[in-house]
Amino acid sequence: MSAAQDAPTLAAERTHLAWRRTALGILGGGLAAAHLLQEFVGAAAWSIAATALVVSVALTVVSHRRHADDGVPPGGRLVAASALGMVVVGAAALALVVLHGR
Repeated sequence: MSAAQDAPTLAAERTHLAWRRTALGILGGGLAAAHLLQEFVGAAAWSIAATALVVSVALTVVSHRRHADDGVPPGGRLVAASALGMVVVGAAALALVVLHGR
């Protein structure tokens, strides 16, 4: 084996940080959407921020568990959960605008 193959990589740390960055982006996007939609739908827009908070906390917890457990095989559940969370946040924003933004 060469020295390059023996050297530890930081792939797991980069992946963990990428998921944390994604969770932070979801939370920031939810807060921004709630702030922008508040003019149209009032305080109900903050339910989007609450949904984004739940999604980002769930992503952070799952990412932390996967990072702490090196034996966890890669799977698509984390990606599917984040995509589903974004769909929920987007659907909530659309519903608020359509139903209350008249």
